[in-house]
Formats: sequence, C-alpha cells, structure tokens
Amino acid sequence: MTRPYRQVFILDLVELDRGGEIPISRQLAGILRAAIDAGDIPPGRPVPSKRSLIEEYGIAGSTVDKAMQILKDAGLIRTAKGLGLFVVPEDERPGSDRG
Repeated sequence: MTRPYRQVFILDLVELDRGGEIPISRQLAGILRAAIDAGDIPPGRPVPSKRSLIEEYGIAGSTVDKAMQILKDAGLIRTAKGLGLFVVPEDERPGSDRG
C-alpha cells in the first residue's frame, strides 16, 4: 500500500551541526536521503526547493547545490529541465535489481 504524499516535516525537526566535523552539505544530503528513504519524499515528487532549504537552514546556495549533487551522484534524485529536482523511482536507482 502506497503512503499518501505529505509535506516533508522531517526538515523541521532536524538541525544542522554547524560546529561538527561533517560538512553542512553532507549533513543536508543525509537529512534529505533519510526523508527519501522513509517515503516522506516519494518517488516522482520534487525535493524541497533550493530557496526553501536556504531559508529553512540559513545556509548558502552553494551548500544546497553540493548536497543536491551528492544525492544526484547517489542516483536518488535527477533534474527535470525547467521543473526542478525529483526523486528517482527505486527501480531506476543504481544497484536496483529491477533497474
């Protein structure tokens, strides 16, 4: 049974460790990956916009870009020209036995 789509509230609950050893971009990528893995951002749905992440976390746009590149490199999201970044269906991700 597919869970109904809902807004990503996990982003409101997680804070970045600005003094930690893990770069902010990697922390943000981890937060988004957890939301994708939990189904909070289902396949085919857009990830939060760059602007919303900048505003939510008070971080630079380049930091968001790095986080999104990490997720792209992992095959979790892809760009739809002119539309934004979307979660890749599980069967189309690298390492999927169906993709």
